[in-house]
Amino acid sequence: MSKNRQKFILVIFVVGSVILVLSLIKRVQTKPISFNQSLIQLFPKPSSTPDPFIDLTIPYLRERKYQSALASLEKITQNSNYTSYLTSYTSDNLRVNGLLTIPLGQQPVTGWPAIVFVHGYIPPKQYATLEKYQDYVDFLARNGFVVFKIDLRGHGSSEGEASGAYYSSDYVIDTLNAQAALQSADFVNPNSVGLWGHSMAGNVVFRSLAARPQIPAVVVWAGAGYTYSDLREYRIGDASYQSPPTGSERARKRKILFDTYGEFDPENIFWLQVVPTNYLTDIKGAIQIHHATNDEVVNIEYSRNLKKILDATSIVHELYEYPSGGHNLTGSSFTQAMQRTVEFYRRHLK
Repeated sequence: MSKNRQKFILVIFVVGSVILVLSLIKRVQTKPISFNQSLIQLFPKPSSTPDPFIDLTIPYLRERKYQSALASLEKITQNSNYTSYLTSYTSDNLRVNGLLTIPLGQQPVTGWPAIVFVHGYIPPKQYATLEKYQDYVDFLARNGFVVFKIDLRGHGSSEGEASGAYYSSDYVIDTLNAQAALQSADFVNPNSVGLWGHSMAGNVVFRSLAARPQIPAVVVWAGAGYTYSDLREYRIGDASYQSPPTGSERARKRKILFDTYGEFDPENIFWLQVVPTNYLTDIKGAIQIHHATNDEVVNIEYSRNLKKILDATSIVHELYEYPSGGHNLTGSSFTQAMQRTVEFYRRHLK
């Protein structure tokens, strides 16, 4: 790594620490954060060695650039409402694939409103572009939105290694590069690109919003991992989860991360810069949350706790709870939640 690169990363970390402390001071007025260290102790000691995990922090994600474009479109299907295509874009020099839908009919002068659709946890080797979330995409696409359901890196035939959501920023970077790719498309309104995330992607799209506070609208279904203390408190009960193979790059990096900083500690300056709920003061977009009370995979207390935090801010937000539907909000809960999702996007993606 070049000396200039090392200096850049060090500057981002120090500046991020200053921004975080100022943000925490502002939040004391509405929702105090309790920790024992003094402000002086919060600042990291200068070091000439760049932090290999700086990319996990919100200040780093805010500083880096997101630039991409859609590759050629391969038509798959067409119905009376929209046309579906397979396409891809680049993220960290990796080819990431996705399913793109474009509405039929007269395109608005400013372009179609669009949604980056981020899938939840699926064992990467089992993921298939055309088999997952079909009903979700169809509902949104039939209601006049461009929908780009991305296959996160390492899933299906997307390049790269599936690195997981909570302790890597790879999926956040994939999401924000997908947003940039849509913004560069001539059929999309670049000011009206929102995010949708399910389950683990609740963390991904919420951290994406913290990284790019101007994103106009974010919808989360049954999400988890906003304060990181919540991951420890409520846990996740996903029977389909498969641990990364021993010796994989993901397992190696995770071990080094915990060896370096330990498990999540809400009083550690590094971990404080990872937590998206520490960066709410300048968020411009609106947030809508859906969760079933009988969700046995992701506890609804994740969403309730997030709502309490958002209640102490000026961020436009709403939480809808459903008595049935489970983790995927199936049955009547699905229809109701999708209708509310569409109405929300129509209000905020103009």
